Amino acid sequence: MPSANIKFEAPTPHIQAKVGEIAETILLPGDPLRAKFIADTFLKDVKQFNQTRNMFGYTGTYNGRPVSVMGTGMGCPSMGIYSYELINIYGCKNLIRIGTAGTLQPYIHSREMVFAMGCCTDSNYPALMGLPGTFAPICSFELLEKAVAAAKRLGYKYHVGNVRSGDTFYAADLPKGTTWAEMGVMAGEMESAALYTNAARAGVNALCIVTISDGPDEITTAEERQTAFTQMMEVALSLA
Repeated sequence: MPSANIKFEAPTPHIQAKVGEIAETILLPGDPLRAKFIADTFLKDVKQFNQTRNMFGYTGTYNGRPVSVMGTGMGCPSMGIYSYELINIYGCKNLIRIGTAGTLQPYIHSREMVFAMGCCTDSNYPALMGLPGTFAPICSFELLEKAVAAAKRLGYKYHVGNVRSGDTFYAADLPKGTTWAEMGVMAGEMESAALYTNAARAGVNALCIVTISDGPDEITTAEERQTAFTQMMEVALSLA
């Protein structure tokens, strides 16, 4: 969070858009090139509103409705900055993270989607809210219900449950007690804890939809992660 003495206005240090150039519904892939792919492939009447730090952002229409898409980078600190500004300065009301994750369960395979109903984390981000206890980041049920309905209508394989939003990517050698998998957590990613925390604080909707890129049977390529995981993109766009 920024210091209480700093009051940013648009354009911000991280987003060069003017107020009104970003839609209330925004898709948030970690990879800015995935944002460009979505804008080029799915949106009409596209205008680019951001390229600061090469974090590309675009606004267009999908089925006649305004929708934006912008990269957020990796990890809770980066997601925390972008989602805070999008919510509190640009007025975004529906923020949908679309990214990749590694499975934590043998029955969840590569290219299948996970809708993050809740989020466990080893990040300190939620604790920075100063609450007198442990905050449990959860998604917007309104968006989750719509996403499930869209996946069923489109015939896509999906899972709904808990994910782990971690601060470490290379954590295989760290000591462990009870594992996240033993607690039923479905997948590991790195951003939803910050997104859900910021959304809860501001009273707006957020949902994390991830596609399994590292499964028990296959690890997908970087190119496929950037452009081929279109099912989650279609589901997310249906929420606009």
